[in-house]
Amino acid sequence: MQNDEGRIVDLYLPRKCSATNRLIPAKEHGAVQMNVGQVDENGRYTGEFYTFALAGFIRQRGESDSCLNRLLHERGLLTFSK
Repeated sequence: MQNDEGRIVDLYLPRKCSATNRLIPAKEHGAVQMNVGQVDENGRYTGEFYTFALAGFIRQRGESDSCLNRLLHERGLLTFSK
């Protein structure tokens, strides 16, 4: 919901799993959300970051590391070349 100024004023905005696009309920305690920061060529944090949310369903199945690798590769943050 938006107010007259166009700002979002909802009390609760549900998160979505970045790997499966499932909604993460408010009471799910197994879900995690992490921010991966961008760094420059010297390794200093630039102030920009990517946010990833993983549902407890993915973590329980033991697939969170492979899903996170896939998401990072899609954003160009991880390469699989040797």
